[in-house]
Amino acid sequence: MATTIAAARVCETPGCNTEARLQCPTCIKLGIVGSFFCNQECFKNSWDEHKKLHKKAKEKHMAGLYNPWPDYRFTGPLRPYQQSPRRIVPEYIPRPDYAKHTEGIPVSERQMKETTSIKVLNEEEQEGMRVACQLGREVLDIAANAIEVGVTTDEIDRIVHEACIDRECYPSPLNYYEFPKSCCTSVNEVICHGIPDARPLKDGDILNVDVTVYHRGFHGDLNETFFVGKVSDASKELVKTTYECLMLSINEVKPGVRYREMGNIIQQHAQAHGFSVVRGYCGHGIHQLFHTAPSVPHYAKNKAIGVMKPGHCFTIEPMISEGTWRDETWPDSWTAVTQDGKRSAQFEHTLLVTETGCDILTKRTKANGQAHFLDQM
Repeated sequence: MATTIAAARVCETPGCNTEARLQCPTCIKLGIVGSFFCNQECFKNSWDEHKKLHKKAKEKHMAGLYNPWPDYRFTGPLRPYQQSPRRIVPEYIPRPDYAKHTEGIPVSERQMKETTSIKVLNEEEQEGMRVACQLGREVLDIAANAIEVGVTTDEIDRIVHEACIDRECYPSPLNYYEFPKSCCTSVNEVICHGIPDARPLKDGDILNVDVTVYHRGFHGDLNETFFVGKVSDASKELVKTTYECLMLSINEVKPGVRYREMGNIIQQHAQAHGFSVVRGYCGHGIHQLFHTAPSVPHYAKNKAIGVMKPGHCFTIEPMISEGTWRDETWPDSWTAVTQDGKRSAQFEHTLLVTETGCDILTKRTKANGQAHFLDQM
């Protein structure tokens, strides 16, 4: 049904010039501009003719006719599809500073950009992180349950957005440096920061869903790579190795360990299985700020600054590729892809350093666990 509330327009039903505030939800998902109706009755009466717009839009996608960057040379087979309008967060939900900034600039992060000092969280701040991270885990698990052949990444974004709102969380990616969606969905050769759109997931795809929630002043960040339908053995090995890289590095997190050591552990395991480690993106400190010190590179012999101490909170999120470690970015300024078009996978946890090791704040629990990708190996 046409239930999405929109700014006032004129109803598109022939002969009806009434003010319209309802917009067809299917048109939103397909990126079709317009499609406004005054009420459900007008929408139903226009359905036989209106649904032809959906068919034409889908045919254009299938034929590869939608191409916002005609001169861009894509590195792999994946193509962008149209995006739906930006989703709205109710005003009663607290939000980070960049949420209301026209250009999405995180002023508080910018103020800390030049420092390498790593914040030590007190007990109250640690508890805030625990709550935010478990809410983030709930949101990702809800999204994971919707992944199947034919579902669009825009639909995954809708599910993430609504799950955030239900938990009184602001979806952290939304408007961060003007990112247009509530989560990142990275398919196949996309390394990270894929923008959800109207492309239906295909049998054999691998899909990373990256969720961060902002709850009562704290960000909780995690991601996982999922199988869509029947995935090749080669892709399964890539995803499995990436997960192992994350867990092997987490096993070594404890007070006194240098942050640069994480890259040595990750690269050794990835290379032993014939894969490469992306260097252009890294793990990061997180708490009241979305991204801050420390930086946690995933490749060997890096020059990361800092030694782990109890109360440090940060992410490890290795991106492992089948071919080259080199990346490039689509003209949307966000979507990072492998330069050779081969597949890449990623996993991420938010960690809190304790006196003896670390707590995985975004770990699965019995309460929210569901089928893991390892169950499909």
